[in-house]
Amino acid sequence: MARRALRLASWTSMALAASGFYLYSNKYLDPNDFGAVRVGRAVATTAVISYDYLTSLRSVPYGSEEYLQLRSKVHLRSARRLCELCCANRGTFIKVGQHLGALDYLLPEEYTSTLKVLHSQAPQSSMQDVRQVIREDLGKEIHDLFVSFDDTPLGAASLAQVHKAVLRDGRTVAVKVQHPKVQAQSSKDILLMEVLVLAVKQLFPEFEFMWLVDEAKKNLPLELDFLNEGRNAEKVAQMLKHFDFLKVPRIYWDLSTKRVLLMEFVDGGQVNDRDYMERNKIDVNEISRNLGKMYSEMIFVNGFVHCDPHPGNVLVRKRPGTGEAEIILLDHGLYQVLTEEFRLDYCHLWQSLIWTDMKRVKKYSQRLGAGDLYPLFACMLTARSWDAVNRGIGQAPVTATELIFLLDLDKSPMEAELRLVLAAPPPRTHPNLCPHNRDLWGISFFLAPHELPPGLLNPSWT
Repeated sequence: MARRALRLASWTSMALAASGFYLYSNKYLDPNDFGAVRVGRAVATTAVISYDYLTSLRSVPYGSEEYLQLRSKVHLRSARRLCELCCANRGTFIKVGQHLGALDYLLPEEYTSTLKVLHSQAPQSSMQDVRQVIREDLGKEIHDLFVSFDDTPLGAASLAQVHKAVLRDGRTVAVKVQHPKVQAQSSKDILLMEVLVLAVKQLFPEFEFMWLVDEAKKNLPLELDFLNEGRNAEKVAQMLKHFDFLKVPRIYWDLSTKRVLLMEFVDGGQVNDRDYMERNKIDVNEISRNLGKMYSEMIFVNGFVHCDPHPGNVLVRKRPGTGEAEIILLDHGLYQVLTEEFRLDYCHLWQSLIWTDMKRVKKYSQRLGAGDLYPLFACMLTARSWDAVNRGIGQAPVTATELIFLLDLDKSPMEAELRLVLAAPPPRTHPNLCPHNRDLWGISFFLAPHELPPGLLNPSWT
């Protein structure tokens, strides 16, 4: 125990030293934005969490009821500390915390439920900062570009915020403006996270989440490049143009840069707002089915998948002129490109689930990395009980008993074991797809409980 505590102290010192050296030796870094308080806060939080796990569980028999209860308390304490760190350091930390909160199938429920609040804790830039970014990137003042520009943002996220405005030619637009310090801080934040995760790995060899840092290193530069977001929007609009129920806002390239994105303004209600749909006479069953079609096409046919399908990014409305129900897809900053091998294995797994071919369910679950825990993997993927999977997920509605089972599943020791299997490097099941299924299934079940969960492909597509 003393040896582990000494290692913790050593790695804490090394983390501080490495971060400080990098900070003060790189001329591009501003110490005022990434000072000792910011670094120290992250190092101290990591040290406290590690010490809590090292000391709190050492005298309790592993796997006992007491151990599980105590571990849940440590999980909750640690998740709250991590959430406080993300809120304090903001920017990249909030973005990574939001990502962690979506990993229902990898992280304990105490972490995901606690970190989900970060979606409502996003920072908001002042109008002075917004004017500065627009001036630097577009070379003009706001009043030179717009007839009107709402000071209060329509929404704020970890990396940017969106304002409604009217151009000089009368077009109403949505203006996405990046927070001014995020670009400079992101690389430093990722470096700090990498050092801290390596330190935790030394203390806990079973900690297999280095790939999360690798994901952040790969994805953050993409999300911070709004020109990439515009290209993704146009690509998915072209890819799904045969769906007349889908609306992807048009990009105005002449007034877009890496930090400013101008889009057609499209209004609507969130996809989980049943009251809005009832007031506007929008068929919730139709919306549920169309969501399934849209995401099935992305995942199973094209292998180009929108990574953040939460209700704030999926709106619905009556299309002006025709009155037809329309789904509006927003926030195209990050898409996952699936490999052909993964896409086909995932197709075959869902095809097997639909046809209740349990031998192939086992085969393709194992090909996707679930090993002998394939029954649990199938339950997590479909959000159905193993009994329902065996009977056929399209043959019976979800029952109250099944919902209770699914809630208890999150507390299962076997699920914790499956998390470790799926997270083993490199993660063989893509980390975005299980949260996708749960998010979309949750929206669909909320809208139309008797409908099949979205994500069920047409068997002929494979």
